[in-house]
Amino acid sequence: MTLVVQKYGGTSVGDADRIRAVADHVARTCRQGNQVVVVVSAMGKTTDDLIRLADDVSRTQPPRELDMLLTAGERISMAVMCMALADAGIDAVSFTGSQAGIITDTAHTRAKILEVRGDRLRQALDEGRVPVVAGFQGVSTARDVTTLGRGGSDTTAVALAAALGAEACEIYTDVTGVFSADPRVVPQAQRLRRLSFDEMLDIAASGGRVLALRSVEFARNHHVPLHVRSSFTWEPGTWVVEEEPTMENAVVTAVTHDTSEAKLTVSGVPDHPGLAARLFRALADQSVNVDMIVQNVSQHGTTDISFTVPTTDVPTTLQTARAFGAEIGAKEVVADAGIAKVSLVGAGMRSHPGVSATMFETLAAAGINIEMISTSTIRVTCVVRADAVERAVQALHTAFGLDGA
Repeated sequence: MTLVVQKYGGTSVGDADRIRAVADHVARTCRQGNQVVVVVSAMGKTTDDLIRLADDVSRTQPPRELDMLLTAGERISMAVMCMALADAGIDAVSFTGSQAGIITDTAHTRAKILEVRGDRLRQALDEGRVPVVAGFQGVSTARDVTTLGRGGSDTTAVALAAALGAEACEIYTDVTGVFSADPRVVPQAQRLRRLSFDEMLDIAASGGRVLALRSVEFARNHHVPLHVRSSFTWEPGTWVVEEEPTMENAVVTAVTHDTSEAKLTVSGVPDHPGLAARLFRALADQSVNVDMIVQNVSQHGTTDISFTVPTTDVPTTLQTARAFGAEIGAKEVVADAGIAKVSLVGAGMRSHPGVSATMFETLAAAGINIEMISTSTIRVTCVVRADAVERAVQALHTAFGLDGA
């Protein structure tokens, strides 16, 4: 009997009608001879509503109590899903993250999974029942409720699939798969039938929001095939799998963009060994996730260091960088929120020269200036002005022949 893990996002379980539709789909999957484990997110905007409630009542918001509050949304979803499955003739049983055996570290609001003890889920499956697990949550080694951060329900589903030896992990959402670009920006963007884990990792890291980066990393590390599908059409979507060595890869698979980062520049840094290390160690100690880094050539004994960080980390970054600058005698620290990233992703880039040149020529022809550049074996990323990023995506999508893929 085949075991499948199915994860349903907030829009998929957004109201009573949607929950009944999901229950019918789970029931059909079971009647086709499959064992099913269901992972659910909070209904609709429930998590956003809980965050607003916390904002209304507290400026302090102790992380432990915030986790306790935010996990309530998924617990509601799992309970009503089991009720809907009962009406569909399916014997289901709900589990919180802790009941499902998801053990995490002690970092509240961004915990990482250390272990999955799936004994209770295996017992439920052996009894012919469908376990319905609350996503986004676990229990720490200190026995406190924790949440897994952005995209945590995806990570829950992949972790359970790995621990239980599932044949695949199906991620149901409000889109029909992963596309060659954001369809809201490029209406002619094409749905991708198949991606490698490495391609999906770079798409997620460079602005693609369909799958959470951590869940893709988990799937790659534990060899869990992912199937991204729509819970509104139920049609086949995008498979994310191990790359096949004989597969002919497109040179460029997707064009992504990200407007959620800002650029910071520390100017007039004395050109001495170890100063950059001290700056980025200080930022790491504050849990700031630095992305792209550029250091200028030294002139007159000083240099400038520019780097990008999530806009949510700008206040912490400014405070840390200014303290560092004052300590070493740097000239100034400036933040620029008016930037965006545009990226090309494709496994075929490994063996096809000229991708970067074509990208730069295309952006130049569109009158778009490049401020920073970063490359990997299957990705090229440029920082441009935020008000030009959609034009950049459209031009690159056409230039690399993706409009009619």
